[in-house]
Amino acid sequence: MMNMASTHPTPLAGQHALVTGAGQGIGEAIARQLLARGAKVTVLGRRAAPLQTLVEEYAGQCQAVQADVANAEAVQAAFENAASTFGGIDILVNNAGQAASAPFMKMDLATWNAMLAVNLTGTMLCIQQVLPGMVARGAGRIVNVASTAGLKGYGYVSAYCAAKHGVIGLTRSLALELASKGITVNAVCPGYTETDIVRDSIARVVQKTGRSEEQAMAEFVKGNPQGRLVQPNEVADAVLWLCGSGASAITGQSIAVAGGEVM
Repeated sequence: MMNMASTHPTPLAGQHALVTGAGQGIGEAIARQLLARGAKVTVLGRRAAPLQTLVEEYAGQCQAVQADVANAEAVQAAFENAASTFGGIDILVNNAGQAASAPFMKMDLATWNAMLAVNLTGTMLCIQQVLPGMVARGAGRIVNVASTAGLKGYGYVSAYCAAKHGVIGLTRSLALELASKGITVNAVCPGYTETDIVRDSIARVVQKTGRSEEQAMAEFVKGNPQGRLVQPNEVADAVLWLCGSGASAITGQSIAVAGGEVM
């Protein structure tokens, strides 16, 4: 992945980026990459505490807002708050997400609705908040952090897969609607990444099956031809590229960051 810092130390200076689910893992890595390239960054999460490290580390360049992305009223208030301080949002990274696993025949409606709400509806609500300003300015970058689960099926996470496939469909449709307006819409699709979500999934496998942590980990990495978990910074690098001027002709794409698992 191209390192934009090699050609210009602050290629995103003067731009306001908002990253959802930015308190840890992939979201935090993305926020750090954007901050390092000069953007002002609003980090959004449900809990304030995990966001404060970035706010304190990048005083004046980073601010935090709280919202559950599935709550329309909370999202509107958070985005209005963000814009009141740093101005209109030029870059939106929809990273907030959750994964719940269950055999389809044992999955209840509440789980189904929860997966659609946070992974798909939340993405839609956040995009709705930034589009009017982006269209008015004739420029914008929207990057949806989906998953390889948006490109292929996985057993026992049918609701999550359905939601992430929905994110890919939304990405493609919006890319066409906005192609002539200076706005690009893309998705980045990580494979199993070394985050709390995957660590929690491994812990559940250990608890339910009695396997060792090493055996459970092996199940998660065996689908990756590189034989490892993806690192959050590797996903952030892909997002950063899509946010830059060099990716102006890239829109409607779903880029797998998965060691060759999906081709």
